[in-house]
This record gives sequence, C-alpha cells and structure tokens, in this order.
Amino acid sequence: MKYVLVSGGVISGVGKGIIASSTGLLLKTIGLKVSSIKIDPYLNVDAGTMNPREHGEVFVLDDGGEVDLDLGNYERYLNITLTRENNITTGKIYQHVIEKERRGDYLGHTVQVVPHITDAIQDWIERVAKKPVDDTNETPDVCIIELGGTVGDMESMPFIEGLVQLRRRAGKNNFLQIHVSYIPVIGGEQKTKPTQQNIKSVRSMGLLPDLIACRCEIPLSDSSIDKVARFCQVEPSQVVGVRDMPSTYQVPMLLEQQGLTELLRDILHLDAAPLTPTTLTSISTSLYERGQQTWEHWKELSIGLERHFEPVKIVLVGKYTELHDSYLSVVKSLEHAAMRCHRKLELTWVDASHLERPTPSSTPTPSCPPSTSTTSTAIPNRSASSASQRPHALSNGASPTPSQSQTITNHSRYHKAWHAVINAQGILIPGGFGVRGTAGMLAAAQWARENNKPYLGICLGMQIAVIEYARHVCGLEAATSAEFDDLARDPVVVYMPEIDKVTMGGTMRLGLRKSRFQEGSEWSRLRRLYGGGQEVWERHRHRYEVNPEYIERLQEAGMHFVGKDEKGERMEIVELKDHDWFVGVQFHPEYLSRVLQPSKPYLGFVAASAGVLEPVTRELELEAQGKDKTSGMNGGLVNGMGKLGLGEF
Repeated sequence: MKYVLVSGGVISGVGKGIIASSTGLLLKTIGLKVSSIKIDPYLNVDAGTMNPREHGEVFVLDDGGEVDLDLGNYERYLNITLTRENNITTGKIYQHVIEKERRGDYLGHTVQVVPHITDAIQDWIERVAKKPVDDTNETPDVCIIELGGTVGDMESMPFIEGLVQLRRRAGKNNFLQIHVSYIPVIGGEQKTKPTQQNIKSVRSMGLLPDLIACRCEIPLSDSSIDKVARFCQVEPSQVVGVRDMPSTYQVPMLLEQQGLTELLRDILHLDAAPLTPTTLTSISTSLYERGQQTWEHWKELSIGLERHFEPVKIVLVGKYTELHDSYLSVVKSLEHAAMRCHRKLELTWVDASHLERPTPSSTPTPSCPPSTSTTSTAIPNRSASSASQRPHALSNGASPTPSQSQTITNHSRYHKAWHAVINAQGILIPGGFGVRGTAGMLAAAQWARENNKPYLGICLGMQIAVIEYARHVCGLEAATSAEFDDLARDPVVVYMPEIDKVTMGGTMRLGLRKSRFQEGSEWSRLRRLYGGGQEVWERHRHRYEVNPEYIERLQEAGMHFVGKDEKGERMEIVELKDHDWFVGVQFHPEYLSRVLQPSKPYLGFVAASAGVLEPVTRELELEAQGKDKTSGMNGGLVNGMGKLGLGEF
C-alpha cells in the first residue's frame, strides 16, 4: 500500500481538499486504484450535528455516514464510493479507544495518547485504506490522506505523531507527503517567509514534506520557487505552484503540467510497485486505457469551461447563504448540469428571510411576493420607497434613529432579494432545518408555481412546495410543518414516527435508499430523465415527511406524488403536470452528481431554466438505449441509475 499525505499550513482553507482530489485523479489516469481518507481533528464523532454556517456542508454517504464536505470532492473527482470510516475524527478515535479500555482490551495498562491513541490512528488508516471503493472489489493501490486544519494546531498533535509513525511503518518509498502552504503577495511581491517558517515547524514535529504545493493568487515566480527550495531543503522540481484558476476542474491539469505525475512515480517507485491483482492481469491495460480516456474527457471539460456559453441564471433561496460551502454539493451539481447543457452558470444567492415583507417594527412576517407579475416591474417601486427612507429625506431634517436605519436596511434587502428571484430563470430551494426563513421560501415557491418558473425543491424545498400548494390551492390556510409548529391545525409535514426526537446525531433517515415511480407517472419529466425505469436510488437525510393523511386531498387538487418509497408509504418525488418544471424531491440528489454524469433532477432543472429540457431529455434517452447501465467503475449507484465507467464521470 502506498500513502500520500496532504497537509496544510499558514492558513486554513488553503485548498488541501482540491489538491488531494486532483492528486488522486492523476494517479487514476495511470491505471491505479485510489482510495482516500479525511482526518478532522475535532471532538465531534461526525459532522452530522455541526452548524453548516460554521463548518460548511454535511456530506452524506451510501452507508448513511455524515461526513466532511471534502469526501464529496473525493467521490466526485475519483468516482469512488466511500464509507463513514473514511472520515476520521478525534471523537471517533477517542470513542474507539475508550470502548476498548472498557472491554479490558488493554489488559490493565494505563491508556495514553502515545502509544494507544497513535496506534489506533495508524491501525484505522491501514484497515480502511485496504477497503475496496470501486467495482473491481479489490484493495486500492494508493490511499490519499488529508490532514484537516493546519499543522501546529493543538488538536492535530496526536494525528501528526500517528502519521510520523505511519511513515516508518509503511516503509521506504511507500509514503509521500505534500504540504500545502500559502504564498501571500504584499506590495506586488510574493513573500515566501511564512512558508519557510511553516516548513521548519512541520519538520520539527517529525513530518518531512516531499513536495511543497504553494497556493498563490498569481503564477509562482522562479525566484520564489528558488527561495522555497533553498530554505526548505527540497529540489526546485519539488515545489509546485497552485495559482487561482477560473475553475477547480482545471487544477489537475495545472498540477500535471508541472510534472506532479512523474514526481509521484519517482518518489513512490510506482513503476516497480507490486500492484494489486487487477492491475497485473489483462484488465490492467483496460484500467490504464480507461484512465487515459478519463484524462482526455477531463481536459475536454476544462477547455470547454473557457468557452463563452450563454448564461443560465439560477437563484438559490437558502438559510445558510453566508457561507457558500454550506451548499457545496448543490453548487457542484448545478455546475455539472450547466456544463452538460452548454450553459454558463450564473448563481445568485438569496437569504430566504430577506424575502419576508419588512414591517414598521423591523420584524419580518410571512408574506406573498410583491406581485405575481412575470416581469421585473413586479418589484415594488424601489426609487419611490427608498427615496423617502434615505437619511437626508427625513421630513424634520434629522438623522434616522437606529430603528429607522434598520427598517431602511430591511426594505433594501427585501427589494434586492425579490429582484434576484423575479429575474432568475430558475428557482432552487435546498435542504435545511428550522423555521427561520421558511416564510420567504414559501413566497418564492408560490411565485415560481404561479408564474411557470422552473422550480426545484430539495428535501426541505420539497416540503415547502407541498405546504405552499396546500395553502393556496387546497385552501388549507393553516397548513404548515410540525417542524415549524408542533401544535399546527393542518400539519401537512410531520415527524417520521421511527425517528428519535431526543438524540440528534445520526438519527435521521440517512443513506442510499430506493424510490419507486408510481403507475401512471410515465408522463413525469423527471422519470424520463432517469431513463423511464421504475426504481431510482438516491441518498437521503431528513427527519420529516409529507403527512399521509393529506395525500389524497393534495393529489385531487393536482399535485402528483410520482415517486414513493419501497413500501409506497413515504412521499419521495412530487411534480406538477401542467408546469414546465416544478419538481420536489425528498432525497438529496446532489450527493451522487458527477462531473460528466450530472444528477438528473439538477440536470432537468437547469435544462428547463435554459429552455432546452426536451432536447437534453431526448439525448439522454438515446444514450440509455445504447449503453449498459449496470457496468462500470463506481461501487455505488450513481444518479439513481446504473454504475459509471471509469471514463464516464
């Protein structure tokens, strides 16, 4: 087994995940099987209960594991299927060691960080690295390990010591470290001193970087490369510049152009390595050829991003829009779909609470949109309302009070938010928890439905669509969710009975599950995109469901529940027949979207927004007729359909 450790320093969020994923992709292009592990040095057992505005998106795996968003990057770039064990946290390691101590496995010894915690880290990595992650069902050749945070953090110390020992345990030429550091530009000059000091600190802890990836806004100058090489005791060829790129999909090409593939071959002795059985048989040629085919597809994709495609304007109405990483997989799925439709994604972020009509007391209240007109003039008279509210326009000439200033700000946000919604070509409401902002979401869903605007609701977004329809079409004015009001008169969305209401972590309906299209749903636009079959597999993460007691009334009013769970009891897919594209799904299709195989709900949504839904659907149907949807590389079902070939993601 070969290991590639990717660590980081100077600042967090420096791009370790993309560099780790890109490195794995380059290894796959030469016919190797690659797995990956992400180490997060926080005490949480998993990411399931973490605030997305603080930590970013919670990514869900096939086995229901709630993990760091970087594992989503690994799956998308490497086209592999990971498990919850591929995400190691301090909480998991300590829980594992304490459970062993309680069982008496340590035979009365004093349990310490060294050797017990560090040994547990090494054992965990070695065990998980050998697990098959693709349909070859064989041990991977290389495992990419990403160490989260920055080297030097107190929380990382046990993991650093464990990785130092793992390097020795793995043996010569079986362990390589890429350290990612930041090169700031001050006064027009690239400064290498922070990187020099950081590498010195890393070495003092026992880690020995073989390659230094320098993150920078502009191309790394030759003088900066020489300085880093000289003071960090590496060759200039071992210093790789990773400048800001127009798209993260271009990073693998940037690394390959600087010889990273050859450096990996040389340092890890890949040409002389005893590889696993598949790569020693006739299939090895196939894997290599598929890897090269993947690389050609990837380069075509990167070049395609530089073309001047017609834009498609999508508005995302969400709860956690302050941190865009909260919806990382959603954004990636939209990008995948836009590329397939030959469009350039123009994504506008709208905080759902800004769509709620401001009141004189500055307290948002549930409201309908400013108007149901389909033109941008539907926005309230912006100039008239704002002019009377400007500080200098107060009748007494005095400056506004803090309360008046807040009211002005609320009105400005309200107008700006609705301007974005009304002028978008498609409206997306993703998942979320809690009541905040849901009044704005309901207003956006109503506007989309009444104005035939393409709409996609994910998880909470589907529930919002159902509640809005119940209120304004079925006449259930008190319709709401038990999540928003547990004493509601008409709870059209309720808590699932089997879900634990006390323990929050890992108690939702999680992981890969089957949904079945219902009889008579052959007209469904989404079903056609899925290939017209009866079953789809997608990943779930939710506690609430549409109340079965209201299904008949909703269906009689024209809302079609075209997809249900295996037992036919839980509503999974909702669609409006007389709308260009109004779809809600209880699952999270973004978790299975791939670069060259976009998620079907997202693809349909973007295609409908761009006005190309029918040709895109016909193209997919033609592809499905000449393709075996059950063969390929990925170990899990992708996009609810079959498995993908190595060159098809």
